[in-house]
Amino acid sequence: MRRRASLVALACAGLLIVAGCSGGDQTQGIGGDGQRFVDGDGSVAVIPPGDRVPAAVISGSTLDGKSLSTADFAGDVVVLNVWASWCAPCRQEAEGLQGVYDATSTDGVQFVGINTRDQTAAAQAFERSAGISYPSLVDDGGQLLLAFSDTLPPSSIPSTLVIDRQGQLAARLLGPTTFTELKRVVTEVASEAQ
Repeated sequence: MRRRASLVALACAGLLIVAGCSGGDQTQGIGGDGQRFVDGDGSVAVIPPGDRVPAAVISGSTLDGKSLSTADFAGDVVVLNVWASWCAPCRQEAEGLQGVYDATSTDGVQFVGINTRDQTAAAQAFERSAGISYPSLVDDGGQLLLAFSDTLPPSSIPSTLVIDRQGQLAARLLGPTTFTELKRVVTEVASEAQ
């Protein structure tokens, strides 16, 4: 019975990711290989420090086959970006993400991609062509995204979550972000008193 409930929960989570679970004005798109995705509405939610909840710790294998856990970055700000190589908005925001990573990595900010529903070879080729230098976890079945379903789910592809130095969810950006917008949010969270 427990196994069946887990499978049902997984299936529902997968449907939420494909269909989008926020009530905003979102449109569906189809990636180059027929994958469906939901465009985010561009909303940015920054949670006041007193209202934050602990972020799920996620771990797994990166696209280059290494093990990684967000627990490895305790005390740092962690930026999680959900993406796929077939997602046009993901390609659009890649340069800005790398730019914010370059601009903030010396301030105790770590970036981790969450590559979802993608083929490893295509994802690796995308990272090389886009010049992405931070690691990305492989999340073929949506297990990593499911970890955030009870808190601040990344309900579109792309989505970006920002975790503060205390390991709490500090912000969510739905849809493609820009260098300016993401840098503002990350800098704000990184500069908070510890």
